[in-house]
Amino acid sequence: MKKAGAAILALVILACGVLLCAKPYERAVVYPKKYSDLIEKYSAEYGLEENLLYAVVCTESGFDKDAVSDAGAIGLTQITEETYDWIKWKLGDEGQFSDLFEPETSVRYGAYFMGFLLADFGDYRTAAAAYHAGRAKVHSWLENGEYSSDGETLDVIPSKDTAHYVAKITRAYEKYNSLYE
Repeated sequence: MKKAGAAILALVILACGVLLCAKPYERAVVYPKKYSDLIEKYSAEYGLEENLLYAVVCTESGFDKDAVSDAGAIGLTQITEETYDWIKWKLGDEGQFSDLFEPETSVRYGAYFMGFLLADFGDYRTAAAAYHAGRAKVHSWLENGEYSSDGETLDVIPSKDTAHYVAKITRAYEKYNSLYE
């Protein structure tokens, strides 16, 4: 009986220790605030909440500046060459696609793009769907009553991959908001 009581006490102490360490662990390892100077700067410049941009970078690349996706998107914010060229034109920049491996360029372009999408769609979940699937595709989904009851937000995301991506962005955004309130 004493052994059972000691085992239960040890489990309670262990559980308390885990709970006390959970938030610092999540902050340091799962949802860190790396590249904070760049994320703060470009969030402010392009009218984004910092935690939303952290959620994008965390979800897209896990803060790996050298990340390359199967689709050929690169850098912290995982932008494709086609999107890079469009943003470069919109900003009047010069450069080359590989510049996205530089954290400042990647964060700046990702912040610009997400800010543009937020202005276009008004809702971060819909903007995130467009970041993943493309603006034209999301606009077509919004025109379809099966996917949007109001033509402004998506009630249903017909692409499983995009729905999963939006769920990951939402989870990360909510975590950043709760961990860093």
